[in-house]
Amino acid sequence: MQTIGQRVESDPSSDRTVVIALSGELDLYRAPEVRQELENALDQGVRKIVVDLSTTTYIDSTILSVLSYGAKRLRAVNGELAVVCTDRSILKLLQMTLLDLMLSVYDDRDQALGRTNSLLAT
Repeated sequence: MQTIGQRVESDPSSDRTVVIALSGELDLYRAPEVRQELENALDQGVRKIVVDLSTTTYIDSTILSVLSYGAKRLRAVNGELAVVCTDRSILKLLQMTLLDLMLSVYDDRDQALGRTNSLLAT
């Protein structure tokens, strides 16, 4: 899926883990697209989804809702939703809404994929 200045990209890094890289501004208009990416991964039996927000510049409450939905669906099947977040404003939003307690938040993709064990301090 491609839109001007924004990207949604799924990259299966294993048969049980998918990376969904999001960029640009994520808002009400992009929420259905992001939710569909999560649904597609869940329908394929994925147990870990890494949502990479490292090149995302803005998220709104609809995206927070989609992330919460994905985390709940994955938890129901003993899975995990991890988020890569380097933007302080977005990280603060995750903390203010307590989503950082529901999601695993990392500062880079390698950490989120379990290649290192360091969880971002929140």
